[in-house]
Amino acid sequence: MNGKKGQIIFYSLMVGVVVFIVALALASPITDSIGSVMNETSGDLVGLNCTSTDSNFIKATCVVTDITPFYFIGFLLFLAGAIVTAKWMVG
Repeated sequence: MNGKKGQIIFYSLMVGVVVFIVALALASPITDSIGSVMNETSGDLVGLNCTSTDSNFIKATCVVTDITPFYFIGFLLFLAGAIVTAKWMVG
């Protein structure tokens, strides 16, 4: 590897690792906050009460809220992988 290409690969590797670490760091707080949103209302926290609801709209909101962390963290991990491998694939 000569000069600039080697620097770009090293830089993209560093940025990709940072995005990967951020994704792993955000996984637990996002999952905890989604869990508290889906629970019953308690105190100042207004919850969806997903366990015992008859409304189809709330059920749909609970399903979308439940799968959101998977897609968000998955997107960040995909982005980290794309950043790391982009410069190696270009040539």
